[in-house]
Amino acid sequence: MAFSTASGPGVTSYLANGSSAWASGGGPSAKGLQGGGGEDAGRWGSSEVTMKGLYFQKSSTNEEITFVFQERENLPVVEDNYVKLQVKACALSQINTKLLAEMKMEKDFFPVGREIAGIVLDGILPLDSEDPGLCEVVRVHEHYLVHKPEKVTWTEAAGTIRDGVRAYTALHYLSHLSPGKSVLIMDGASALGMIAIQLAHHRGAKVISTAGSLEDKQCLERLRPSLARVIDVSNGKAHVAESCLEETGGLGVDIILDAGVRLYSKDDEPAVKLQLLPHKHDIITLLGVGGHWVTTEENLQLDPPDSHCLFLKGATVAFLNDEVWNLSNVQQGKYLCILKDVMEKLSSGVFRPQLDEPIPLYEAKVTMEVVQKNQARKKQVVQF
Repeated sequence: MAFSTASGPGVTSYLANGSSAWASGGGPSAKGLQGGGGEDAGRWGSSEVTMKGLYFQKSSTNEEITFVFQERENLPVVEDNYVKLQVKACALSQINTKLLAEMKMEKDFFPVGREIAGIVLDGILPLDSEDPGLCEVVRVHEHYLVHKPEKVTWTEAAGTIRDGVRAYTALHYLSHLSPGKSVLIMDGASALGMIAIQLAHHRGAKVISTAGSLEDKQCLERLRPSLARVIDVSNGKAHVAESCLEETGGLGVDIILDAGVRLYSKDDEPAVKLQLLPHKHDIITLLGVGGHWVTTEENLQLDPPDSHCLFLKGATVAFLNDEVWNLSNVQQGKYLCILKDVMEKLSSGVFRPQLDEPIPLYEAKVTMEVVQKNQARKKQVVQF
């Protein structure tokens, strides 16, 4: 797959030449590689171009991650079905170092930045890409690219594509969203939460969300169409399960997309996690009959009573793994359709991402450190 933690091979390559867009069913033509001709063509055609890219390095003695700029070797000659992409914008997301270790993909220096938009193409670099998205030019296979509509900006495209894929995966493929369903989106003011809310509303669902601060609560209450209820969990006094059951007349919600859950008793959890996240028992309680719980908690542990309760409800638990499309090539075409639909909804105004002000490349290292610590609320995008 091709996404920023999502990259998805498809069948057709869509190439943009300047402000106009055109499609190519096979490898790129010479015209596509020139990408508008003139200055850009000269830059891409030169074999003497030297560029810097952003990489991360993990200490061998601890889990500390450092980010460094390094000079990149000249890009190799373009092979069949590969193109060179001049990067215009690159969104920043947390790097799952644990997954990289489990997939035996650790390196001394690992490239940073996989959600990219640019000329000739727009897309997300695959998990095993050796090129960092935070670089002037990258080499990428056409199956990891999707056409960017003309009215969508570079920063919007790069800043939306990953969360759009995650929202589609959670709500369409893991929980079968349909009109009339009730949906609970935890932490709705986050980058993923906002896109998930907009997708659920577009599909005709009734949406409930939680807010972790007064600012988040006000942001969610300003959304149109309006949410059915915004639950303020910032003071630790709100009871998510009770609020959801009250809103649904005691029936429970059909779909839950969490932002993490508490697994243990209050004495064993950090104070911040206690305040903002519901306990797994609350999630199971507010889940309706035949409901779907989509969790981002990779270490979720369910005790026999929890499993029995889910069994009685006929409910399901699914795990939202950012890289699921990357780990198998079986559904490449389906993944490319998701990428195209995300761009179309962005172009039509269905998706309205919460992006921070674009940052220049020289600030990418400091900003990535903030993103890796999960301290950035809005999506961070580097603009070239």
